[in-house]
Amino acid sequence: MKGLPESFGPATRAWLEARFDAPTPVQERGWPILAARQHALLVAPTGSGKTLAAFLEAIDRLGRRSEEGGPGVRVLYVSPLKALVHDIERNLRHPLEGIGAASEAILGGAVFRPPRVAIRTGDSTPKERRQQARNPAEILVTTPESLYLILGSRQRETLRSVETVIIDEIHSLAPTKRGVHLALSLERVSRLCRSGDPQRIGLSATARPTAEIARFLGGDREVEIVDASRPPDLVLSVSVPVPDMTRPGAGGRNDVRREGTDGSPAAGEAEATSLWSAIHPELLDRIRASRSSILFVNSRGLCERLADRLNELAGEPLVRAHHGSLAHDKRREIEGALARGGLRAIVATSSLELGIDMQTVEQVLLVESPGAVARGLQRIGRAGHAVGATSVGVLFPKHRADLLESTVVARGMREGAVEAIRIPENALDVLAQQLVALAAEEPICLGEIETILARTASYAKLDRRLLRSVLDMLAGRYPSTEFAGLRPRLIWDRESDRIEAREGAGRIALLSGGTIPDRGQYAVHLGVEGPRIGELDEEMVHESKAGDVVTLGASSWRILEITRDRVVVAPAPGEAGRLPFWHGDGPARPLELGRAIGRFIRELREVEDPEDELVRHSGLDEHAARNLVAYLEDQCAATGSCPSDEGILIERFRDELGDWRIGLLSPFGSRIHAPWALAISARLARRGDADPQTTWTDDGILFRFADADRLPTTDLFLPPPEEVEELVIDRLEGSSLFAARFRENAARALLLPRWRPGGRMPLWVQRLRAQNLHAVAKRFPDFPIMLETYRDCLQDVFDMPGLVEILAGIRSREISVEDVETSSPSPFARSLVFAHTADYLYQQDLPAAERRTQALGLDKAMLRELLGTDAHRDLLDARVIDGIEAQLQGRGDGRRAGHSDALHDLLRRIGDLTREELLERFEGDAGALARECAMLGRTGRIVSIDIAGRSAFIAVEDAAFYRDGLGVGLPRGIPHAFLESREAPLEELLIRFARTHGPFTTQAVADRFGLPPGRVEPMLSALARQDRLLAGEFDPRGSEGEWCEPTVLRRIKRGTLERLRKEISPVPSDVSCRFQIAWHGVGCGRPGDARLEEVIDQLEGLPLSFVELERSILPARVANYRPQMLDERGASGELVWVGCHPLGGKDGRIAIYRRDRIASLLEPAPIPPDLAPASRVLLESLEERGASFHADLVKNVPARSEGAFLDALWELVWRGLVTNDTFAPIRARALRSPAHRRRGRRV
Repeated sequence: MKGLPESFGPATRAWLEARFDAPTPVQERGWPILAARQHALLVAPTGSGKTLAAFLEAIDRLGRRSEEGGPGVRVLYVSPLKALVHDIERNLRHPLEGIGAASEAILGGAVFRPPRVAIRTGDSTPKERRQQARNPAEILVTTPESLYLILGSRQRETLRSVETVIIDEIHSLAPTKRGVHLALSLERVSRLCRSGDPQRIGLSATARPTAEIARFLGGDREVEIVDASRPPDLVLSVSVPVPDMTRPGAGGRNDVRREGTDGSPAAGEAEATSLWSAIHPELLDRIRASRSSILFVNSRGLCERLADRLNELAGEPLVRAHHGSLAHDKRREIEGALARGGLRAIVATSSLELGIDMQTVEQVLLVESPGAVARGLQRIGRAGHAVGATSVGVLFPKHRADLLESTVVARGMREGAVEAIRIPENALDVLAQQLVALAAEEPICLGEIETILARTASYAKLDRRLLRSVLDMLAGRYPSTEFAGLRPRLIWDRESDRIEAREGAGRIALLSGGTIPDRGQYAVHLGVEGPRIGELDEEMVHESKAGDVVTLGASSWRILEITRDRVVVAPAPGEAGRLPFWHGDGPARPLELGRAIGRFIRELREVEDPEDELVRHSGLDEHAARNLVAYLEDQCAATGSCPSDEGILIERFRDELGDWRIGLLSPFGSRIHAPWALAISARLARRGDADPQTTWTDDGILFRFADADRLPTTDLFLPPPEEVEELVIDRLEGSSLFAARFRENAARALLLPRWRPGGRMPLWVQRLRAQNLHAVAKRFPDFPIMLETYRDCLQDVFDMPGLVEILAGIRSREISVEDVETSSPSPFARSLVFAHTADYLYQQDLPAAERRTQALGLDKAMLRELLGTDAHRDLLDARVIDGIEAQLQGRGDGRRAGHSDALHDLLRRIGDLTREELLERFEGDAGALARECAMLGRTGRIVSIDIAGRSAFIAVEDAAFYRDGLGVGLPRGIPHAFLESREAPLEELLIRFARTHGPFTTQAVADRFGLPPGRVEPMLSALARQDRLLAGEFDPRGSEGEWCEPTVLRRIKRGTLERLRKEISPVPSDVSCRFQIAWHGVGCGRPGDARLEEVIDQLEGLPLSFVELERSILPARVANYRPQMLDERGASGELVWVGCHPLGGKDGRIAIYRRDRIASLLEPAPIPPDLAPASRVLLESLEERGASFHADLVKNVPARSEGAFLDALWELVWRGLVTNDTFAPIRARALRSPAHRRRGRRV
C-alpha cells in the first residue's frame, strides 16, 4: 500500500493492506508527521479515518517496544463525551486484534505485543481505579474531568510515562471553559512527564479557523495542521408535511385527523391545530422505511416527549430516548439495541452528536434547526459514518421562523461553511481551581506557575496583577468572616513566592472540580441500593411524590421514595408516566449564521420565482418552499419589508391588554440581542423612562411598556457604538444572567464547594450562598470572581465586538432602520411575543415599578415594632445562647483547632485572641500551641500586637484593620498587600465581633477593643440602621439593652425552638408508658382531697367508663378513695358529669367537668332529629321547668311505664342533653336489675 510511513512495522503494514485499499487523505498526510513525533491537528470530515490516523502510529510503536521502561500510560486519549470514550475503546479492538493476528501469521507473534487499553470515566468503579493505579494500561481513554481527578490522586504517577496525548472533537472543547480547564490539566501532565513534553494530536471534523484550534492545542508549541476537509458528502432535505404551517389542520401529506387511541376521532381532531400532529406521522413513516435512524432534538424535554408520542402512535416500543440525563449504562443499552437491530430509532440530544461511530445508522432526522452549521454537520455525520459513505438526513422545522433558520443552516451544511470559534482568555475561575489543585500536588513557586500559564493559549497574555489577585483571593486577603466560602485555600509566602495548599484544600479541589455547572439534579436509582438510571430536574422532583409514574428514557418508572439527593423508582411497564422536564440554556445563534440568514432573506426577495429556487437549489420540498415564501411575503405585507443583514425593523403594536410593545427585529442572534437589550434598558433608565419587561431571542428583542404615557423614540434603541459597552456594564450586575454566571463561576473557583462526593446541593441553596457571596464580593472592585463574571458575560456569552460593528453599521447607514406601527404583531414579531409569554408566565406577577414601590414603601422600623423583634428576653433560652456562642468562638466540641491552618482560620474568623484564649480553642496542650504559633509567626501568617492592655495574636490579613481602626502598632516585615488602607476598618471589626458572639452590650465590645463606649455606641447604632445589627433585649440574664447580629439571632431562635420541640417530641412507646404511669400517679399512694383535685384536673373532659372510673381508675390514683368523695363535690356544685355513650345496660362513658369551666370546654349538644317522642317531651319539660326531682318529672311527664320513662331519661343522658347533680343515678344504674326488659327464650 502506498502512502505508509517507513516507520510502520511489517505486521501493521500487513493489516492495513489486508483491510484497506489505500489510506485516506488525512491518514496519508498525517502519518509521516505523527511518525516524526510532531504536534499535529488533523481536520477531516466525519468517517474519514481520523481516529485511526491518530492512534495507529502509537499502536505500532508501542506494540513493537520491549517491556523495558516499566509500567505506565504511554498514550492518553481525551474525549469530551463518556459515550465517545467507550466508542473509541471498542473501535481500538479492531486494529489491536488485527495487527496482533497479522504479527502471529507472518512473524510468529514475537514482534508485536498489542498494548492494553483502559477506560477512566466517572462511571469507573473503585476496583477499576485501583487496578489502573497498580497496573496501568499503555493506552488510557478518559474525559477532561476524569483526567483532572487522576492528577489529584496517586494515580497521577502513572502519567509520568505519557508520550502521546490525543484530544478528540477538539472543536467542542476549545471555545469553552471546559477546554480552558483541560489545557491547564495537559500542562500539568507535561510537567509530570519524565521524557519531556508529550506529543499532542487534535482531531476534528469542523475546526475553524484551524490556526486558532492549533493554538489551543499546542499553546506556545509549533503545531502542524493537516487540513483534509472538503465539502461534506451528504444528501440533506428540508421537509414540511403541511401546505400551511399556520393552519396545520388544513391537510397535508398525512391525515392529521387520525383516530384517537380509543378508536374515536377526538384525540386526532384535538391535535389537528398543532403542527406536531403532522410531523409525528411523517417521522414514523420514515423510521419504518429505514432499518435504523437517529432523530436529533435540542432539549431533553422534547427528546422524551417525542419518543413517547412516536411509541404511542406506533402502538409499540419503536424508539427510545437518549440524552445526558440518562445513566451511562442505559445509554449504552439503547445504543446496543439500535446497533443489533432491536430498536428502529433513537431520539437523541447532543449526547450522540460527537464522533460516535454508529455505522448501522442509515438516516438522521433533525427535528428543529440544530442552531449552527457545525452542530448540524456533527449530527448528520452519524449516518453513513464510514470512509466514502454518504450521510442522509431530513430536517423538520417546528414553525415558520425555524423553517427560515433550518433552510440557511442546511445550505451552510452542504457548503461546509462552519462557524468560527473563539478561545476564552484569562478565565479566572478556572485558574483559581487549577491553582489549588496544582499546589495540592506539591508546593510550587509563583515563577513556575507563570511559566505553566504562559505555555497555554488561554493564559499566555494573563496580566501578572490578575494572577496575584487570584492568589490573594485563594490565600485569604478578602475577609472570610462574612462568608465562609472565602476561607483561604492556599498559603502564599510573599517573600519567597512559595505557594502550598492548606489542610483539606486538595479534597475540596477534587470534590468541587471541573467546569460543568451543578444544576442540583436528583439522581434516579432503581431500588434503594440499585443502579443509577438517570437524573431528574429539581423542580420536577419537587412537584412529584411517592406513587407517581414518570417517564425517563421512554420507559415508565414508579417513584417509591424521594430522599435528600435521589429518587428511588421501580419499573412500571405499560403505565402512562408524566413526561419529565429540565431547565437549561439552548444554543445561541452565532453572528455568522445570523448574517447568513439576513443575506438569504435579502437575496430571496430579489428572486423572480423563489419557490422554484428553494426546491431546486436549497433542498426544500414543495410544502417547505411554499411556507417559507409565504412567511416572508406575510412579513412584507405587515411591515413593508423584512429584516436582513442590511436592515432591521423596529415594530410598535399594542397587545391584548392595550399595553404597548416594541419589537426590534433582526436576524443577528441572541449573543447580539442580549447586550443590546441591556444597553437600551440602561438608556431608558438614565432618561427616567419606565423600566419595561424585556425579552430577547435569536430573532430580536421585545419590550413591553405597561401603562406608558409616551413611548421612547427610535434613537433610544440605537446606542452609539462607543458607549454601548459602558451601558451594558451599567446594567449587567443587576441582571439574572450575571447572577447565574456569578454562581457558576464562584463554584468553579471553589468558593461554593461541595462537601460530599456525589452529594447533591439543591439549586436554591446554591443561589442563596451565591447571593451571600455576591453581597460581600461587590464591595471589592478587584474581587477576581466579580471581574471574571463581567469578562465571562462580555466575552463568552455576549458578542460585544459584533454588536459594536452592527451599531457602527447603523450609524454609517450601511444597515438601515425602519420604524413601523402595526395593529397586531407581524409574523416575525410573533415568535418574540411567544417567547415573552413563556418567560413571564410563572414569574414577575407584579410590574417592576409596583414591586419597587412596595419595597421602598415598607417601613422596616414599624415592621420590627409590629413583630416585636426588640423583646426576646422572655423567649430565648440562655443555654442555647451559650452553646451557640461556644460554637462561634470555636470552643464547642468538634470546633477546636487541631493544626496550624485551623489556628490561622480561627484568628481570621474571630479576630484577636490571647495565648490563653487560643489554648481554650486548641485541641493540644500549651507546648503544642506554642510550636504551632511559632511556626505561623515564622511564615508570616500571624503577628502579635498589644491591644486594650493585653498581648494578642491576629492573622496577618487583619493587620490594616487593627492599625486603621484601633491605632494599634504593627511589627515590621508585614507584606505590603496587607498594609493597604481598609475602608471602614472599625465597622468591620465590630461586625466580626458581633458575628462571633451572642447578644452583647456596648460596654462589652468597648472593653474588648479598649475604646470608650461613647465612641462605640454611635457606630453600633449606624450598623443597626443598615440592618447589619439588631438592637433589643435578648439575653434572659441581662438587664440592659443589647446588640445582636441578625444571623446569630436567627440561630439562637432556631436553637431555642429546637430545644422546646425536643421537650414535646415523640418518644418510644415504652418510654411513653412509663411517663404516663408516673404522670398520672398510678400507685403513688397519696390520699386525700388534694390528690383527688389533681386527678380531676388530669381526667377532666375525658370520656371514661363510670364502672372503671370508680372501681379501678380513681382508686389507683387516690389512696383510700371512697365514692362519697365524688358525690360531695357534685352536691356542692363543683363538678358536673356528662354522659357520652352507653356501654351495655349497666354502664356508660361519662366525662367529668368543673362547673365553672364546662362552658369553655364543652359545646352544648345539639338536639338530634331522631330523638324519641317520649324523650322529646321529657326534654321540653326540663327546659320549661328547669332542674327537677325525679318524682316531679314522673308526675309531669306521662309515660306508659316506669321502664319507658327511664329509657327516655337515659337516652337524654347519653346524648349529653341531661345530667344530675350527683353520681348516684349512674351508680344506681350499674347496680339495678333490668326487670323492665321482656323476658323470653334466648335465641
